[in-house]
Amino acid sequence: MFNDRDYVESIKRRYPEGTCIVLDRMGDDPRPIDPGTKGTVIHVDDIGTVHCSFDNGRQLGLVPGEDSFHKIAPRDRGDAR
Repeated sequence: MFNDRDYVESIKRRYPEGTCIVLDRMGDDPRPIDPGTKGTVIHVDDIGTVHCSFDNGRQLGLVPGEDSFHKIAPRDRGDAR
């Protein structure tokens, strides 16, 4: 899948490193992460995949449009981050 440069840059601006997110739904993944799992953005790569470290110990790349997730405020994580 190829995303144009402007789209990828908009994803990078929307989800900078350290952004807190909550997973709403994963697309077609053989080992999906449960909805409601919180995580932190590690980085966004050059095709727009949002790589995250989740509170359940897993790290996974989320694909905007395929996976559904949203930003939350750090205080909404329920921990001291």
